[in-house]
Amino acid sequence: MSALDPFGLLTSETARSPYAAFARMRREAPVCFIEPWGGWALTRHADVSAAFRDPRLSANRAAMLAGSLPPEVKAHLEPLIRNLSSWALFVDPPDHARLRGLFTKAFTPKTASQLKPAIDELAKVLVDDAVKKSTNGTINIVHDLANPLPVIVIGDLLGLPREDRHRLRAWADSLAAFLSAAQPTLDKAVGACKAIAETESYFRDIIAARRDALGDDLLSSLITAETEAGLLSEQELISACALILFAGHETTTNLIGNGILALLEHPGELARLQRTPDAMPSAVEEFLRYDTPVQRMSRVAMEDLTIGESQIAKGQRIYLLIAAANRDPEVFADPDRLDVFRADNRHLGFGLGIHYCSGAALGRLEAQAAVKELITRFPRMQRKGEVDWLGGIAMRSQRTLTVAVE
Repeated sequence: MSALDPFGLLTSETARSPYAAFARMRREAPVCFIEPWGGWALTRHADVSAAFRDPRLSANRAAMLAGSLPPEVKAHLEPLIRNLSSWALFVDPPDHARLRGLFTKAFTPKTASQLKPAIDELAKVLVDDAVKKSTNGTINIVHDLANPLPVIVIGDLLGLPREDRHRLRAWADSLAAFLSAAQPTLDKAVGACKAIAETESYFRDIIAARRDALGDDLLSSLITAETEAGLLSEQELISACALILFAGHETTTNLIGNGILALLEHPGELARLQRTPDAMPSAVEEFLRYDTPVQRMSRVAMEDLTIGESQIAKGQRIYLLIAAANRDPEVFADPDRLDVFRADNRHLGFGLGIHYCSGAALGRLEAQAAVKELITRFPRMQRKGEVDWLGGIAMRSQRTLTVAVE
């Protein structure tokens, strides 16, 4: 820790488990300026909830993602910033409603529920394949299940070839490494720019071919919105594809990995869930609260405002620490305890307000399928070795999570 980082947010200990630091922030400085981030941090559930709904806070922050990087690095980020600037995630009304509305119908609870049998079967097939390939009775939850399941599902929705999933995943990983970094480095910036350039080139080729053979997939619907309805520009179409690819599986991958790890670290809760598998929806909500896949989001103040006792100036950045809010004792009883039957679970794992995650219903179903397949098939599974956490504080994700299944 240092004067510039009094809560140790940049330490390796916090990267492995940020919750002690977040609890201290809630107690000592629930609204505070974080020098290394160049913005204000909110940690209380009430403040984060209010910020998600506050029209004085703008989601239009793509141009600020470069942070304090040197000018020569920022110059290389232009293609990335151009793409992100058309993401519904980074756009305010009225454009937000137009962009979000184009693909929201594909992710409604009803639509997602229709995919449940296919998702359940895919989870089974992926676990079957992992077991067959294993030579030592272990499987890597992240590599074998949490990564491929959502990327295959989102690829199928877009009508993409399944054999492309490894490329799609690699591009998303590079983008996540940049977006989740507390202080983006040159190598992460270069990696993200390369990934977005390759993503755009890939979708341009796919879109060009699809224009002559439209189907009933989500990508065909977006192409129709661009060509016939005139609701999308070409860049917005490309950006929408990148957003769906990234957001459509990155969060779910983290949710599955974090959920399985939480159960392995709490064998009593694992046993409760195994005895009552119908409680899986409740368990997934608790995973979203207990070890939140997206730990923070940010906004920009569009005017001078006051939060708590802090004066925030127009143009300053505000970080909404979702993971800290999800363990606020003012809202959650015994917040540091995993409870797969937790009632009245008002977590903020998918956000709130107009930017609430469009794919929440689909992500929930995917996580339920993956976790249920594992805990019913391998009732005595155990973690092997240490968890390899990916760096970054914006997203809570693992590189590997190895479990013994025999």
